[in-house]
Amino acid sequence: MPASSRPDDMASLPSSRHAEPVAAGQAGGAQAASARPGVPPWLLLAPVLAFLAVLAAATLTVLRMSVGTPGDEWRTFTLQNYADLADPYFMHSLWLTLRLAFESMVCAMLLAIPVALAMARAESRLARRLMLAGVLLPLLVNLLLQGYGWLVMLGPAGLLNRSLLAAGIVERPLQLLYREHGVLLGLIQTAFPLAVLPLSSALRAVSRSYDEAAATLGATRWQTLRHVTLPLAMPGLVSGALLVFAYNASAFAVPLLLGGRRVPMLAVLVHDQVAPLLNWPAASASGVVLMGATLVVMAVSQRLVRAVQHDEVTR
Repeated sequence: MPASSRPDDMASLPSSRHAEPVAAGQAGGAQAASARPGVPPWLLLAPVLAFLAVLAAATLTVLRMSVGTPGDEWRTFTLQNYADLADPYFMHSLWLTLRLAFESMVCAMLLAIPVALAMARAESRLARRLMLAGVLLPLLVNLLLQGYGWLVMLGPAGLLNRSLLAAGIVERPLQLLYREHGVLLGLIQTAFPLAVLPLSSALRAVSRSYDEAAATLGATRWQTLRHVTLPLAMPGLVSGALLVFAYNASAFAVPLLLGGRRVPMLAVLVHDQVAPLLNWPAASASGVVLMGATLVVMAVSQRLVRAVQHDEVTR
């Protein structure tokens, strides 16, 4: 037995001798790597922090100008600019802005649900790419061009009125331009991609096994969508809705082209205070109020959604 075990012991000696230097080299490499100075984690966030710093500086600048007087914005302090916003015309403009933003949010999300569901459930990769390209197309076209396109379509002699007159649906052209309905159509169309993309990503993360289980239990497609699919995709639905609301609350090009001065949304009012009147403090105060109102509405909406989700879970 000792004689037979010696060759095995001798064969194992070279491998153990080679393994020791390799292990020592690996340990030394690990110590050297740990001794090298690494990149600080905050340095990786430097571009984002720089961008946020610019936004913070711009916000503070607007806040400072909102408490100044015209022509001497940086050395005076007054709250008269905010007191002047109690004017009925401004309050009507603020209410109109929030109302149109909310209505466009609801309409955009209702239209986005079937499109996002089709994108998430499409089997063909080519079909998904084509639908994605169609959804992203409004983001690739300038807002001015989209607004002029709506002018061509909604005008008294536009495509829509000609089609309605040719079909005999109406007897005279509809007045859609410089009305709230025309502005609402433009807001829905321009913000539609912001509603589809988050919802489509959320729906893609929902497994189809839930739909199959609901169908097995006898649920219809509408019941499955209402009680299973949409609640599971609620984060994407809420994100899309808030994006559309914030985007349309600060919209300028579409309300100016399609509504003019007859639909005085707040962004148009701010432009009028800056361009012809050069009243920077009043425009800054209007912008601060719009930003605050938008943030309050978004915070309240999130609270309501969380409360509804909590009630559904407790049930």
